[in-house]
Amino acid sequence: MKNLTLLIPAKNESESLPMVLDEIRELNCEKKIILSSDDFETINAIRNYDVEIIYQKNLGYGDALINGINETQTEYFCIFNADGSFMPTEIYNMINYLEKTGSDFIFGSRYQDNSGSEDDTIITLIGNKIFTLIGNIFFNLQITDILYTFVVGKTVNAKKLNLKKKDFAFCVELPIKAKKNNMTIKSFSCYERKRFAGTKKVNALRDGFIILIQMLKFLFKK
Repeated sequence: MKNLTLLIPAKNESESLPMVLDEIRELNCEKKIILSSDDFETINAIRNYDVEIIYQKNLGYGDALINGINETQTEYFCIFNADGSFMPTEIYNMINYLEKTGSDFIFGSRYQDNSGSEDDTIITLIGNKIFTLIGNIFFNLQITDILYTFVVGKTVNAKKLNLKKKDFAFCVELPIKAKKNNMTIKSFSCYERKRFAGTKKVNALRDGFIILIQMLKFLFKK
């Protein structure tokens, strides 16, 4: 997997991130942690790990990932959570599926056969289903989980998309722009675990509203 870079955005993840890095220690790929330069607890927690730290230019989940993609030189990248919710063993299968299908991006999904989630609530489940339905109806995405940003993709094509959203609207910007640029995107069954430690950074109502507004902007933008 030398042709792969794991992009791990982290915000106040001093408790969970070391456990994640222990779990992926044997993966033979590049590992980039993207965080704010004033997140001293997380920085100190991972100082003895063989990873590259990228300091964000601004704030936000999307900003972290845009920074990471721009700094990636390998053929493939993988967006990987710092909280332990993603299964490292699924990365290999997602890359194999990308290569087998000739796709540009593979999106992990909690909502199809042989998948699931230990973290979903009724609110997030309904919200995710609604946003995915909007994406499929209005943008013909044909994916089953638009907000689960466990993604493997071709780095060169991600850089072509001119991604700009610095907040959680990045989750919908990536698949929508990929589809608009005639790139191939597909879903792959994944299982979401509970986070290892720490607290969630997503506010379902606030961030859901931000994502909805962004989808409407994409819908009416020429």
